[in-house]
Order: sequence, then structure tokens, then C-alpha cells
Amino acid sequence: MATLPARIDQWARELGFSAAGVSTQAIDQDHAHLREWLAQGRHANMAFMARDVDMRTTPQVLRPGTISVISARLPYHPQGMNAFEVLDDGHRAYISRYALGRDYHRVVRARLLKLGKRIEQAVGTHGYRVLCDSAPAMEKPLAREARLGWIGKHTLVLHRDAGSWFFLGEIYTDLPLPKPTEPPVKNLCGSCIKCITACPTGAIVAPYQVDARRCISYLTIEHHGSIPTELRPLMGNRIFGCDDCQLVCPWNRYAQIDVDADFAPRNGLDAAKLVDLFAWTEDHWLRKTEGMALRRVGYLRWLRNIAVALGNAPRTEAIIAALESRADHPDEHVREHVAWALERQRRTNGRLNDLD
Repeated sequence: MATLPARIDQWARELGFSAAGVSTQAIDQDHAHLREWLAQGRHANMAFMARDVDMRTTPQVLRPGTISVISARLPYHPQGMNAFEVLDDGHRAYISRYALGRDYHRVVRARLLKLGKRIEQAVGTHGYRVLCDSAPAMEKPLAREARLGWIGKHTLVLHRDAGSWFFLGEIYTDLPLPKPTEPPVKNLCGSCIKCITACPTGAIVAPYQVDARRCISYLTIEHHGSIPTELRPLMGNRIFGCDDCQLVCPWNRYAQIDVDADFAPRNGLDAAKLVDLFAWTEDHWLRKTEGMALRRVGYLRWLRNIAVALGNAPRTEAIIAALESRADHPDEHVREHVAWALERQRRTNGRLNDLD
């Protein structure tokens, strides 16, 4: 048992993970941080964050019998990433790099199940459950306590060699695994605030504090209904998620990242034109996004988000025509955002949009 954590790390790497470790579960400070964040309403309309707080903060409540938590990180950085190029082109759609390939929930879960079976081969049958955004768990503090990195000022886990371009997953197990003896990974953010100043909507309200009500990832993925009008111009061409805080992070610049074929961009979505995507029918959208995390947003929010991006784009007759084609859409929220975008386009007179 004493050597099992090292072997688990080795087996995890053989499955494509960049590292795995055993968490100490010493996250009382994080419990207080979560409760304060909820009390301030910074979880926006994500009611699920306020439910089952005890499950989120106490692994034994989420899975009775849990003694140890194994955390693993799986890199997803797409090869030849053209993020800045797309962000600088207002006619193209920016999709968060994690969502361009295969749905990470399936990939991480499948590999964690293989890791669990490999552990069983070594020690015999044991009770365990694998997690990847599939249950209330404080995955970032658990990863930090497993020595997989530190939590940066943008609230993502960072590692000096791996940056932050990775997914996290856990195995809750009843194995009495020895906890790490090495000190926690040192926080190397220092005085850097690039992630804070780069946030398009000012959602990183202070170091280590994100207000989801202003976060583009929340607004484009989790938020149902109308996007606040004052935030729409700040969203630019980001139609699904946002990576700005990661793109400017110095530790991502120096990260040594392995490329995983499962997360290679599909269907040209890493640089697609907004007008083309806005023309997709729901059937076409379902075919093109099959097996991808993009499915999470739903077709109507897909159209809503693209309408906002078209409103922010440099004016062209093609954009006007595309928006007009959906001006009478049966969904009230699509109609509202299309109307906003048309008004904004018609005011530009061919110039780049100023922020309203």
C-alpha cells in the first residue's frame, strides 16, 4: 500500500493523464470560501452550486465509505492553437478550446474507469466511484492537495510544467491510501495579475475570486434567458466559453503540453465564420456537435450567443441578411438578441462597433 500512489501515478500516465495523486482532503479553508461565494450570490443562477454543499465539501457524504480521493489531470491543449488569431477576427466564432474536440466528460470518465480497474488488478476488489463534473465535488482543492498544482488567481489549477490546459477527474475509493509527504506545490502567481486585467467583462473581481454573473463562460453556457445588455458588447465573438485568463497566463506560455488526439478540433470549429454557424439548422447542429461538449448549450442558446457575436462584428451586408433571416424566430430570447444585434449593426455605418 505504501508504494501504491506512485504506481497509480504511473498507470495514470500510461492512460494519457499527465499526473495523478492522492488528496489529503484538508480543504476546510476552501469550504469557508465556497460558503462565502454562495452567500455573495456569485454563483448567479447556478442553483446546483448551492445544493448538496455537504456532499461537495465532504467526500464521505458524496460516497459513503470513501477514505481516499485520487485526483488526475488530463491535458487538452489543441495542437497549433490559433486562439488570438480567431479572437482578433470579429467575423469568426471563438469557442473555448476545451470544447473543440470530443466531450471531455466521456474521455476522462472512461480513462478513470480503466485506472480503477488497473488498481483492482493490483490490490483486489474495492469500492470506488469515478467523477468528472458528474457530481458535487471540490475538484480544484482536491487536486491542489494531491500535489497536482496550485490554484491561480483566475481560480483554475496551475502547474509550472503543465500550465492550466487540463481537465480534472477523481476516484473516490475506500482504499486507505497514504497521503502525500511532500509539501504542497508552491503558488507561483507572485504579483502577476494578467488574468485579472485580461478578463473581458471584469469577472475576476479580485485575486482568487470570480463572479459568475459577469463571466462569459457562465453567460454563454450555463445562463438561460436574456444576457444582460451591458455585457453583450464585452463578449466580442466568444460564443461558447472564454479562455482569455488562460491565454495570457505566463505559465501557459512555458507549459510543456502533450497533445491528446481526442481533443483535436472537429468540423473546422476552431476558426468557423459566425455567419456560417448562424445558418445551421437544428438537425445540422446536432450532427456537427455529436459527441462534443458543445451539446451542453442547446441549439437555442447557440443561436442566441451567435446573435450577440454578430452584433459585435464589423458590419457587412451578409451579417445584416443573416440576422434578418432570424428576426422572427419563434424563440423569444433568440428574437430579442437578434433585434439587439440588428440595431447595433445598423448604427455602425461600416465602422467597428464601439462599446455601448
